[in-house]
Amino acid sequence: MAFRILITGASSGIGREMAVRLAKEKHKIAITGRREEALRETADQIEKEGGKALVLVGDTTDPQTVIRHYGEIQNQWGGLDWAILNAGISLRNPGTQFSAAAYKKTFETNVLGAAYWLEAVIPDMVKAKNGTIAGIASLAGFVGLPRSGAYSSSKSALMVLLESLRVDLAASNVSVVTICPGFIKSEMTDKNDPRDMVFVLDAEIGAKKIIDAIKKKKRLFYFPWPLALPMAWVLPNLPRGVYDFIARRILKRRLKDGKKC
Repeated sequence: MAFRILITGASSGIGREMAVRLAKEKHKIAITGRREEALRETADQIEKEGGKALVLVGDTTDPQTVIRHYGEIQNQWGGLDWAILNAGISLRNPGTQFSAAAYKKTFETNVLGAAYWLEAVIPDMVKAKNGTIAGIASLAGFVGLPRSGAYSSSKSALMVLLESLRVDLAASNVSVVTICPGFIKSEMTDKNDPRDMVFVLDAEIGAKKIIDAIKKKKRLFYFPWPLALPMAWVLPNLPRGVYDFIARRILKRRLKDGKKC
């Protein structure tokens, strides 16, 4: 059975890999992104693999763009079966150089961008009593990571938003899946210091794990286990003083290493 699927942030990375993998199952896939050329490259791969692509160029932080894009999906396909809310950004913002603008930009994309799409797609899914919503959060949402307050707090907000929705929409037979990956190779993670990334996965592997979790309608899925165990279970349950000590040691070591480089 062919599904009608939305993937936001599909210009590259995990978004593109999910689109290509799902195309092999002959699904109809609407892809969004700001970079038209890159988005059309994704569309070409979708069509090559046997799927049907609908290219929607624009910014998820603009609610009018989201309304227009969903209108195009409704006109073409009548609605959606899956909405995979993948668009996101990560801005490094050390507390010593605190920038409210960095938080604003991060939350506009990672939280409000998802919220605009949720506002668009939920009414039709509730009416049809069918649908799956998947939000791509992060293991970083479980704790406040050093130098990553904007990113960690935005992903935490997305996780709580999706958790609330899961309960609210259960009676309407609309499933809500929260995905919390670790490090996945992409343009976003390419900007990170390799020393800060452990158990990093290729986008192809990450895409497969995410799609499998969506198919199984997992309420909360995090991976890879070697990183998920400390991030999702150990660190959040430590006494705050112990967590602060560990985080300060890691930060101190990174800053020291950085001065040597």
